Amino acid sequence: MSFIVYPAIDVRGGKVVRLRQGDYAEETRYGDDPLAFAGRYADAGAEWLHLVDLDAAKAGGYTLLQLLRDIAASTGLKVQTGGGVRSRDDVAAILDAGATRVVVGSLAVRQPDAVLAWLDEFGGARITVALDTRQDQGGAWRLPVHGWTETAAEALDVLGARYADAGLRHLLCTDIARDGMLAGPNLRLYRELCDALPGVAVQASGGIRDNADIAAARAAGCAGAVLGKALLEGRIDLREALAC
Repeated sequence: MSFIVYPAIDVRGGKVVRLRQGDYAEETRYGDDPLAFAGRYADAGAEWLHLVDLDAAKAGGYTLLQLLRDIAASTGLKVQTGGGVRSRDDVAAILDAGATRVVVGSLAVRQPDAVLAWLDEFGGARITVALDTRQDQGGAWRLPVHGWTETAAEALDVLGARYADAGLRHLLCTDIARDGMLAGPNLRLYRELCDALPGVAVQASGGIRDNADIAAARAAGCAGAVLGKALLEGRIDLREALAC
């Protein structure tokens, strides 16, 4: 299984931003032109882009279709994108606009039957399920929803296995405690997840600081790593990250 480095662009109000642990009040802005960022990543040798619609993630209704079209047309990047995906028509529209994969997050936790139907219709290779997780006091990995303010009944391992059994091929997992903190990825979490779901390509997200963290995620069994804050702040050189 090849390893993929995904430079990430999070968009809010048309700006490139990052949130700290998903908190909309803890926003840092990095630029006004997401398309220019995508172009720079493509020029550095990236093949993939992870694009997030933060406005839609909060309010619903994906809003980046034109940006997605422009990125697909001008950069040649394969785009994995989501935020606010709430319906089958959302998935179809995003794919039609040029996405290679659609990321489904909160709905994958709250309404798994709907997302399982989309996997069946569009195929396991076209959907990335994103499961944001937080460890509870008993050591179980729980799945917070609604802006990480409520917790779903099913645990990460149970829901992940359900999707794997249905043919899911791509799973993006973020340790909420590490998101935007530059504290390193949770390697123990990823080892456990990769061991439990051997047929699923797991993407590490949250906490990656440098090329050593990328290598460690790969050694833990991950099939990819999403680069956010460290890339935007120049702590990681994308060309070097892609080479390693």
